[in-house]
Amino acid sequence: MTELAGKHIVLGLSGGVACYKSAELTRLLTKAGATVQVVMTEAAEQFITPVTMQALSGRPVYASQWDAREGNNMPHINLSRAADAILIAPCSADFMARLVQGRADELLSLMCLARPIERVPLLIAPAMNREMWAHPATQRNLAQLAQDGAQVLGVGCGDQACGEVGDGRMLEAEEIFEELAAFFAPKLLAGQRVLITAGPTFEAIDPVRGITNLSSGKMGFAIARAARAAGADVTLVAGPVHLATPRGVRRIDVRSAQNMFQAVEGQAQAATVFIATAAVADWRPANSAEHKIKKDGSGQVPTLAFVENPDILATVAQSDRARSGALYCVGFAAESEHLLAHASAKRARKGVPLLVGNIGPATFGQDDNALLLVDAQGHRELPRASKAELGRQLVLEIARRLRAMSAP
Repeated sequence: MTELAGKHIVLGLSGGVACYKSAELTRLLTKAGATVQVVMTEAAEQFITPVTMQALSGRPVYASQWDAREGNNMPHINLSRAADAILIAPCSADFMARLVQGRADELLSLMCLARPIERVPLLIAPAMNREMWAHPATQRNLAQLAQDGAQVLGVGCGDQACGEVGDGRMLEAEEIFEELAAFFAPKLLAGQRVLITAGPTFEAIDPVRGITNLSSGKMGFAIARAARAAGADVTLVAGPVHLATPRGVRRIDVRSAQNMFQAVEGQAQAATVFIATAAVADWRPANSAEHKIKKDGSGQVPTLAFVENPDILATVAQSDRARSGALYCVGFAAESEHLLAHASAKRARKGVPLLVGNIGPATFGQDDNALLLVDAQGHRELPRASKAELGRQLVLEIARRLRAMSAP
């Protein structure tokens, strides 16, 4: 991951048990190429030690506004000026109140107050008990922080350290990382409504058996994540996969090719970009048995008849909106051999401007991939890389093509 390469993040920790998540967040940020400067309140040190955060960030931790390590004895000035962003995670109810009031009697709140607002954004990841989160004072403070320009990342819902259950948990480290990466990403698809299919489909033979494939959905989910980070409104139609929904993405779960077809038909009228990443089954059993088909000991194998599934990509690509240019369609082809020839033929057959090909057996279930982009002018390879990186590259490519289409 290099989404945050070269970024300098000041990570502030206020008091709360969610400080343990900040350790993992620091690891994710540094792995993504960012440098992390940790600043802690006195309360935060009751939950996690500066030693831990220094070991993970590789930088000395600051906790006092009187820290003599700064030559001018002004860490609140020096640390804020060096930051590309200040992220408070966890941000307690008390610390939110301090920010709203402009308090400045300890280093972290003083630094936030002293930051150059026009170039150093402030992001907060709240963490507190569900009753504290729902309290009118907290909600007023949240609204005021947003009005003052802070980016509030929201909270999770679930078990809390106090034993209660509800809203107020700090987001998981991976979710906060995803939000921060999206915050910095260029908004090349702002205003676009992107519809994506991902994963396999499952065609039932009987209640316990079916026909499917080895697609994990990882490529489609990576594209959805990258499109959302690029500013698009994203709807993801997902076959049966075990993947977390990307932050800020609307998800529709389906099972069969017919289910996926119906979901896509219902969403395509509002979309401006359609990316058909899903590995859709070409055929399904003509009849699905109501009960499990049992062996009877005779050695006779049951005969299965098949019918063709609807062609989702071709149907959308041949719609009036696609033909008029209001809907840009991108197809995917998972092949086992002769990738260029098969991908080129599929692009022409489906009638799409861009077809993305890959070798299915070499990528299904993997975290990396290599892609072949095929259009009317020829083809270009995207060398093997993580699916996250390829998702970003593909979104950049689609944005470039959309700009070219709209240019006078």
